[in-house]
Amino acid sequence: MNNKYVVIFAFLLLIVTAGCISNQKFSYQDSLTAGIPLTGMDYSLQDEGTANNKNTIPVERKIISSAYLHMEVDSAESAVNKITNITQAHGGFISSSSQSSIGGRNNGQVTLRVPQADFYPAIEEIEALGTVGSKQVSGQDVTGEFIDLDARLGNLKKQELRLQEILKTAVTVKDVLEVEHELERVRGEIERLTGRLNFLNQSVEMSTIMVSAVEPTSFVSGGSGVVDTLRQAAGGFIESLRSIVIFTGYILPILLFIALILIASLGIKRKIVPRFRT
Repeated sequence: MNNKYVVIFAFLLLIVTAGCISNQKFSYQDSLTAGIPLTGMDYSLQDEGTANNKNTIPVERKIISSAYLHMEVDSAESAVNKITNITQAHGGFISSSSQSSIGGRNNGQVTLRVPQADFYPAIEEIEALGTVGSKQVSGQDVTGEFIDLDARLGNLKKQELRLQEILKTAVTVKDVLEVEHELERVRGEIERLTGRLNFLNQSVEMSTIMVSAVEPTSFVSGGSGVVDTLRQAAGGFIESLRSIVIFTGYILPILLFIALILIASLGIKRKIVPRFRT
């Protein structure tokens, strides 16, 4: 009787074990057919991170470009006019312009703003107007500041919305005043950051080029320059003689006075001193 129960129990155990093995094989085959890895969760997280890295949108660089040119031109006035035409042709504008003459040498100073895309083409056209003595080109990367300001501005706008909602539910006068004060502070910060972002955008979009255009020295420019140089030299010589005469007029009486004192001293020494000795 006991042996009969043992055989039945063993038979049932064999059936259960076979079913489990069959289920495991089915699950394994299904997973292979469906392409699902055995390390499901870890693999999917790794894939998701890799996908995010592949789909990351590159950040657009924000560069403020500027340049300074010092060049020699045949005519400063003509160069300034041509620089103005170049600026307008590239969709820019003149920020400041001035002309002056120092020692008979004319020069012009121009500061212009052109779109970022026309920055280097405009520089090349300006360089063709004369001989470049010195050139400086610089670029300031403000991408980090731009991203930081944009993020702070977004947070402040969210704070503004929450404060507006709180203001609607405020009951006491004290609560209303406190919320309004905080709301005013947040709005002031929003205006400040917005102004800074606008300034950065304008500086990035419109590059700055400063040009100093000077004419050659008068001495090598023609005969009139030689005449002026000789005239200045003659004037300097005459002025030197005048200074010598004035100096002599001041020093001559002093020299005569010293000479008289020396003569008197010698006469006293020769006539009076021997008498005291005798």
